[in-house]
Amino acid sequence: MPRAKTVVPGRARRRKVLKKARGNYSGRRKLYKSALQTVQRAGQFAYEHRRLKKRDFRRLWIVRINAAARINGLTYSTLIAGLKKANVDVNRKLLADLAVRDAAAFAKFAEVAKSAVA
Repeated sequence: MPRAKTVVPGRARRRKVLKKARGNYSGRRKLYKSALQTVQRAGQFAYEHRRLKKRDFRRLWIVRINAAARINGLTYSTLIAGLKKANVDVNRKLLADLAVRDAAAFAKFAEVAKSAVA
């Protein structure tokens, strides 16, 4: 019985890796071993940064909410505590968007928080 070679599947795997390595310099896109290492490293960075992106956005939202809260005479912590006491269930993404785009609506949230804390 002749030996079965993995010509077609192996070539397909190598082609897939080389396609992902496009845009890199020199052997990192042309040589399979270098390209594989580059693609694996890029995949690891992508995995880590998908998680870091969530942290970064939450930090940005908190900074924006804090700035808008201070304009309305509150701090971030008192605003969030007041909204929790008033049973206002609104997430930080929405609050930050209101702080940037609609200051009047954010001011109403701040008033609700102020009345709940006081």
